[in-house]
Amino acid sequence: MTELLEKAFIEVSKLPKHEQDSVAAWILEEIASEHRWEENFTKSNDLLEKLAEEALNDHRAGKSVDLDWEKL
Repeated sequence: MTELLEKAFIEVSKLPKHEQDSVAAWILEEIASEHRWEENFTKSNDLLEKLAEEALNDHRAGKSVDLDWEKL
């Protein structure tokens, strides 16, 4: 455990139990959310590659136009 995390846990341990539980629930949800994001991003890699290839093929086929930043 890092020193900073240990310090945070020491400070949280001084809170009332219901607040400690709230902090613990928040930390666990953040960790779970990060895991879900990583899993979804990893799964989307094949789809992203396919979409990128389609976009490049369209561009090579002359189906794309340059963006005019003044008209956006």
